[in-house]
Amino acid sequence: MARDYAARCPVYPMRNAWLVAVAVLLAAQEIGAPKVQVAEELEAYPTESVELSCQFNDGGGLTKLTQVSWIWEPSDGHRDNIAVYHPVYGQSFPNVAFKDRVVFLHNSLENPSIRISNLRMSDAGRYTCEYATYPTGNEQGTTTLIMLSKPKNSANGVTVQAGTKSVVVARCEAADAKPAATIEWLAPVGGNHSTSTTSGPDGTVTVRSEYRLVPTPADNGREVICRVNQKTQKQPWVYPIKLSVEYLPSVSIEGYDHNWYVGRSDATLVCLANANPEPTTITWTAASGPLPETVVVEGNKLTVRKVDDAVNTTFICEVKNRLGSSRNQITTVVIEEERQLIQGPSTGAVIGAILGALIFICIVIIGTIFFIRNRQEDAEGPPKHKPPPPVKAGSSTEMLNKPSEPPTATETAPLSPGEVYYEPTGREPVTNLDDETTGALNGRAPPVKYDKERKDHAADGHHSNDLDSSNHEVPAANISRGESFVSPAMYV
Repeated sequence: MARDYAARCPVYPMRNAWLVAVAVLLAAQEIGAPKVQVAEELEAYPTESVELSCQFNDGGGLTKLTQVSWIWEPSDGHRDNIAVYHPVYGQSFPNVAFKDRVVFLHNSLENPSIRISNLRMSDAGRYTCEYATYPTGNEQGTTTLIMLSKPKNSANGVTVQAGTKSVVVARCEAADAKPAATIEWLAPVGGNHSTSTTSGPDGTVTVRSEYRLVPTPADNGREVICRVNQKTQKQPWVYPIKLSVEYLPSVSIEGYDHNWYVGRSDATLVCLANANPEPTTITWTAASGPLPETVVVEGNKLTVRKVDDAVNTTFICEVKNRLGSSRNQITTVVIEEERQLIQGPSTGAVIGAILGALIFICIVIIGTIFFIRNRQEDAEGPPKHKPPPPVKAGSSTEMLNKPSEPPTATETAPLSPGEVYYEPTGREPVTNLDDETTGALNGRAPPVKYDKERKDHAADGHHSNDLDSSNHEVPAANISRGESFVSPAMYV
């Protein structure tokens, strides 16, 4: 019994220690956690509603709540009560600016959340939910309300006159935005822009941007794009603007073909004008005075009913618009006879000829490349014909053409070791050591056997005349292809 009790006794202090540690952690967590729970930050838009939540968290239930107040603190630092709740005296809304716009969602001290309706940009600021408690005193939590405002975007072009100075040709604006918007220009005309900002009393910002360039007649009708970026927009706002540049008329005359011959009918001149604003009047005159009687004018068209010497003059076309007038002139020359105009090839024929020539050149180039490659491949590969046999050095046509005679038994007999043979070169006789060596020394030709009897006759100065004539002839060497030619031995 005593031993079992002793074994159980140390367990209880350990369990107590764990319980104490858990209690301490819970107490520390309870102490560190805020008792007034609110949202840290909220975003809202004008004319909308927002709910500001507030809840008192008393874990032990020892705190006595007496009153709760909502205090509004705008950006300038001023503090003002906008809503008060007392369990005995009820609700109160002391701020006139929030009256009829603020209500308590729950008639309770533990959850005094409020709703603000019909929001204004000036409602932005810090909202503090503050409790009067006993015995700890006041407890509070603060929520920051951020008011957002979508920009009011607009853009327009400015009508200008062509000139040499840089002027404003387009404007773009993002008004009453919070936060402030940014404006970009997408323009291929090579101008520049300037931007300015203006802050409103309610915290909104208006951004204005102007696009400038030196206007020319060519810029009329070109397009520049204003793009506005802002936090409240799901995507950038894009607005294209067509430039409006005014300029004096630019006049040209067409229709004269240098073939006004006497008697020609219905020769026509046309006056063309490019202007902004549009031309108001077009007038034809002649440098020589009034228009000839054969001339008829209809708008911008001048028609000569019948060509004669009277229209051998200079015609002037003058065009006016709101900015002023411009003119152009052309001199017509009357000839006696009609010129025979040789009509050149049509545009389609010229284009077809050019394309055909290009195709032919490409075919020639490709064929040349293939031909050169085939020649290179043939040069690098093995020969496709059998070369002629080599001609032996020192041989003559007679020897090559002379048919070979069969050698005698003596000439074809191999030399025994120790025997010698003589060559007609005057060199020393060579002793044959063996058949293999002799063959090598004789150019791989059959060795010539030495005849002792013949040597004796040669020493006495006599020749054996009774021998067959074939024995006096030099045997033809049996030489295979690739072996060197060696003259056969001579008998002395």
